[in-house]
Amino acid sequence: MCCIIQHPTKRPHNFSYHQEFLFMKMSMREHSTPMRARPQVQTYTSWKAPIIWERMFDPNLYDQSHVQHQSSVALTVFAVGRYLDAYLNTFLISAEQHFMLALPVTYYVFTDQPEKVPNIKLAPKRNMKVMKVEKHSRWQDISMMRMKTISEAIETEIRHQFKYVFCFDVDQEFKGRFGTEALGDSVALLHAHFYKLPKDMFTYDRNPKSKAFMETGDYYYHAAIFGGSWDNVKKLADACYLSIMDDKINDVEALWHDESHLNKYFWLHKPSRLLSPEYCWDRSIGNNRDIEVTRLIWAPKNYVALRDA
Repeated sequence: MCCIIQHPTKRPHNFSYHQEFLFMKMSMREHSTPMRARPQVQTYTSWKAPIIWERMFDPNLYDQSHVQHQSSVALTVFAVGRYLDAYLNTFLISAEQHFMLALPVTYYVFTDQPEKVPNIKLAPKRNMKVMKVEKHSRWQDISMMRMKTISEAIETEIRHQFKYVFCFDVDQEFKGRFGTEALGDSVALLHAHFYKLPKDMFTYDRNPKSKAFMETGDYYYHAAIFGGSWDNVKKLADACYLSIMDDKINDVEALWHDESHLNKYFWLHKPSRLLSPEYCWDRSIGNNRDIEVTRLIWAPKNYVALRDA
């Protein structure tokens, strides 16, 4: 696993892979705490996929070819209804400070109000594309129907220009380096509220009538972030969308909507890389001794005001 220490100052956008790698090793020597003082965490899955934690250092996770060959990344984010005003500006500005700084990135902003998308100053080789989408009357449908939109965007455009796709919820803020260590063929995120709990407390969908039904699993994955190569993300989005539509035909709705279907997909099709809760942390969680760096945090939630719009 990798050891990535936050630098006290903002990195320039032209910070090279080599500079970052040397800085990372220097920071590890200067700032790392003794291993015996650190909590023990699982660093590989049973199927040998790495789980990315701050305290682990493995140079093999830093594949220099990503930068040498300018591996490009498409970031999709949905900002529909009041979520646009509440979160999008902070999300985009913080992404420009921390997300894949060594690589070309294009933000795909899906919104029902294109005219209200903020005009963010972007670094070289970073772009934004705003795409208009329908605003569904129920927030649950907004959440679930994004899978169809992501698949269509990959098919019509993204697959022709980008090697990787990352899909994010908008109500988040980047706080630390979110770099090439996160790239992989199929990338999932451990949910901050469940990674320490026993499996019988995971909130899988337990309704046998739903396509998302699970009796057991391995981890509980958070749908706030998922990604990978464009073809793998499209397979995930297609599978989840078809399952969602089957449920609709049968008048069934999964417990946690698209997240329930995403958990079922990753149970059947194991991800090749897992992001630890450092990559999407909820600061309201009290016990955080094993979270040394927060790379992305949950923004304050106001569901009553934002979803009733």
